[in-house]
Amino acid sequence: MSHGNADIGDLAPRSTFYKQGRFGRLFPTLPPFAADTPLIRDALTELGAPGGPMDANDDLSDPITLITDPAKNLHNPNNPTMTAGLTFLGQFLDHDMTFDPTSSLARRQDPESIRNFRIPAFDLDSVYGGGPTASPHLYDQGVDGGRTRLLTEEIPGSGAVSIDGTVRHDLPRNSQNVALVGDPRNDENLIVSQLQLAFLRFHNLVLADVSAELGAGFTADEIFAEAQRIVRWHYQWLIVHQFLPTTVGQATVDDVVTNGRKFFTWRNDPFIPVEFAVAAYRFGHSQVRPSYRANFGTSGTDLSQQFFAMIFDPAALGPDPADLRGGRRAPRRFIDWQTFFDFGDGRARPNKKIDTTLSTPLFHLLGQPPATPTSLASRNLLRALTMGLPSGQRVARTMTLPELAPVDLADLKDLQLHLRTPLWFYVLREAAVTTSGEHLGPVGGRIVAEVVIGLLAGDRQSYLRQDPDWTPTYGSDGTFTMVDLLRAAGVVAAIA
Repeated sequence: MSHGNADIGDLAPRSTFYKQGRFGRLFPTLPPFAADTPLIRDALTELGAPGGPMDANDDLSDPITLITDPAKNLHNPNNPTMTAGLTFLGQFLDHDMTFDPTSSLARRQDPESIRNFRIPAFDLDSVYGGGPTASPHLYDQGVDGGRTRLLTEEIPGSGAVSIDGTVRHDLPRNSQNVALVGDPRNDENLIVSQLQLAFLRFHNLVLADVSAELGAGFTADEIFAEAQRIVRWHYQWLIVHQFLPTTVGQATVDDVVTNGRKFFTWRNDPFIPVEFAVAAYRFGHSQVRPSYRANFGTSGTDLSQQFFAMIFDPAALGPDPADLRGGRRAPRRFIDWQTFFDFGDGRARPNKKIDTTLSTPLFHLLGQPPATPTSLASRNLLRALTMGLPSGQRVARTMTLPELAPVDLADLKDLQLHLRTPLWFYVLREAAVTTSGEHLGPVGGRIVAEVVIGLLAGDRQSYLRQDPDWTPTYGSDGTFTMVDLLRAAGVVAAIA
């Protein structure tokens, strides 16, 4: 769940050309929520510190009871409208939109000076890379000379631990277990890694269907291009029709689609607003649970045969650690998706509600640079400071949306953040106050909906631009969801 880092540098000026380039601002005239001083840095660090106000203080002694015992989840309440997989779909989308490996937590940043290493579009470049010519390591060289089929690999021995005896697959990896993918962040944890695998396999299914339909009169490159278009459009469809309504509420989606965007505009091509990337879209960090059931092992009922694990555990060691980090291959390291999405069998786990409490493992991130915080909450709060983001209150007023009352933020009074609140924290608290944490509130939801729909509207190759009346051909009754994609990709266990 990283979003880049860099060494300490000099002060960067605030750009006035906010609509040129791939990062920018929705509200360029609004001042930062606070001056970058040692006092405010201390307050933000305290707010986001391990064991601090945002830490759920989960009992990490047993990953199974964190899932099965409601008493262990007092600080991680269930969201009745959203299943656990939506968090990781959101992470996958994030990696498709933006990648900033250069910005710093220690100095002021100008968004215009930061390069986005992703095209700001939902085009699956994290899956396709630069295409067969520029990214040949992603493609199966034994099929059409590596021009069409994406590469996947079997997990040796996985049939022995799979409930239905099926050999499971993994991302292609080199001899050091580094995943060969278009975006290395899609191997940060096992869940998003297996989600990436599902998109690879979905492409290969569509490719076979297109090849059979078009026949020998078309070149391998033409067949690949058509399969890629179909995969991208199905992906974009489920963003608009599943991910967004669940995340921001159907009413907000309908308003943006019907009445247009009010705040996200650009001169030439769409950019990524920092109010979105650094604040509103980081709502998913609040939804991560401390532990998950990765798969059902050799039994659908015997808990001892199932793979439960913390999302991250710094103490977990070895080639097959007892957590869900990525970068590993072992027989049990695959996902049975019935835990994460609703297949109608009662096995799906609910997501955590959106609020200002994060699961404890997220305060001990792996692989962070020396002398920088390991707390995801601290990193988010400090990044809002270095990016000069406005307060949530000012954004709400500018958007002429209801503003949270001081009593809603009274717990921040001692830190002097209750009247000028970091936008990320404000969006989380707004969701908790206005929707009981079931989806984003008015400010956060509007920002996310406008940017996501705006990126699709700004992409000349998207289905919204090419054929807005298009409906999916995979799925059923003209709809398409993650369950449909996972089934089509052949990554769903046959669990009785």
